[in-house]
Amino acid sequence: MLDKSISRREFLKLAGIAGATAGLAGGLGGLVAACGAEETTTTTTAALATTTSGAAGTTTSVEGSTTTVSAAVETGREIKIGVDMPITGMFAVLAAADEWGKNLVEATFKDGLVCGDGKNHPISILLRDAQSDSARAAQVAGDLIVNDKVDILLGGGSPSICNPAADQAEALGCPFIGQNDPWEAFVMGRGYDLAGKKPMKWTYLHCLGAGQIHQCLADAFNKVPNNKKIALLFPNDADGQAQADPKTGAPPVYEAMGYQVVAPALYPPGAEDFTDQITQFKKSGCDVLSGAVPTPDFANFWKQSLQQGFHPKVPSMSLAIGFPKAIEALGAAGLNLMGEGGWNRTWPFTDWITGMTCGQLSDQYEKDTGQQWVPSIGSTMDRYEIAFDALKRTTNVDDKNAIIDAFKTAKLEAVGGPVDFTAPVDANPFAVESFRPYPNVVKGCLGAHQWVKGTKWPFEPATVSALGFPKDSAKPPVVAPVPYVY
Repeated sequence: MLDKSISRREFLKLAGIAGATAGLAGGLGGLVAACGAEETTTTTTAALATTTSGAAGTTTSVEGSTTTVSAAVETGREIKIGVDMPITGMFAVLAAADEWGKNLVEATFKDGLVCGDGKNHPISILLRDAQSDSARAAQVAGDLIVNDKVDILLGGGSPSICNPAADQAEALGCPFIGQNDPWEAFVMGRGYDLAGKKPMKWTYLHCLGAGQIHQCLADAFNKVPNNKKIALLFPNDADGQAQADPKTGAPPVYEAMGYQVVAPALYPPGAEDFTDQITQFKKSGCDVLSGAVPTPDFANFWKQSLQQGFHPKVPSMSLAIGFPKAIEALGAAGLNLMGEGGWNRTWPFTDWITGMTCGQLSDQYEKDTGQQWVPSIGSTMDRYEIAFDALKRTTNVDDKNAIIDAFKTAKLEAVGGPVDFTAPVDANPFAVESFRPYPNVVKGCLGAHQWVKGTKWPFEPATVSALGFPKDSAKPPVVAPVPYVY
């Protein structure tokens, strides 16, 4: 892989990713195949079973179900949950667990859900493919809201997908929960401001922050001796623009922690020649590498860095190396790279829907798909937890304003960490201790991880910083980072 420049198609072939429903492999395969099945819809009305068909004909055992319905409970109307995610395309890694998670949630709520009105409502989940395209994401959201009349819309898969879906929900008056979208991009990137002059009504987010990502990474970098010169690489897309922002993104975070920032202009997404950026980084003598780029872009950048002699002591990258297949495709060159840890099997939280811990969910995913667990399990289940928690407290499911009122009073521990929309908004939303930066946002937990040799799988992520967890929250075990070897 490191011998020549590769295209997105070649990268995905090397990664061995080909199928639209078998865990992580299916998520990225659609970039080669264009797109697969557009929609999966299941209505759950029968008695709760102990097993259900998984994403690839596998069996999912549902443990710790919280859905016990008395025969005396009146049956209510069907409730529809729409899910707008990039099942195929360059952001498909962030939807790698969506088909699996949908099946798991459907099995748990196969008896229906008793909402705040006291009625047992059948649940229908409509999962559709945004194809990693902003225009398509907006179209899917509009169709789900207008034509399918979903009660709640869920979305994620980078700001390029989450933001258009959220904008449609805001315009059409549909409750929305977003993920995989740094809060800075979700708020400022959609034209809102911290002063609240243009308040959001329908759209909510539980996700990390761009500053939070780089605070965690800097904490890990500081554990490895370096000259405090950092190279930053970002694409010219919604995510890159938010993270490269000189006032609210990564640069001020690193500067505040004593780093000299070297940040070339944003590169066009899909670029295959990074000679200019590498030349700047070498000339400046950067010991540290960071940024946030899609996986195929990073594969080419890192190959060219190694060929052209840019060998930072502490190499890292957000987004690109958040999943095992990317590291496997890089081979030895991927060992000991660092990235953001958006979720890990070692996290000390429990999914209230299934009753499973993070570790148990990861084991279940591996059993059902035959694939290594992926961090997107966390964001997948987290969205459902917030949505169904709100429905449990909604006294009139036919009134979307009532659902939004339930969002406003949400206070629970989800598999992605504590969620409290009742907490006061922080005076300094960019501080490391801030987890309530905006009225419609609660930040999730975040760590930094490093890919090390695994015991069960070739590469496994070890947590090397838990700075992005609330001070009063339980935290996962943290290990010292291992130096990268060229």
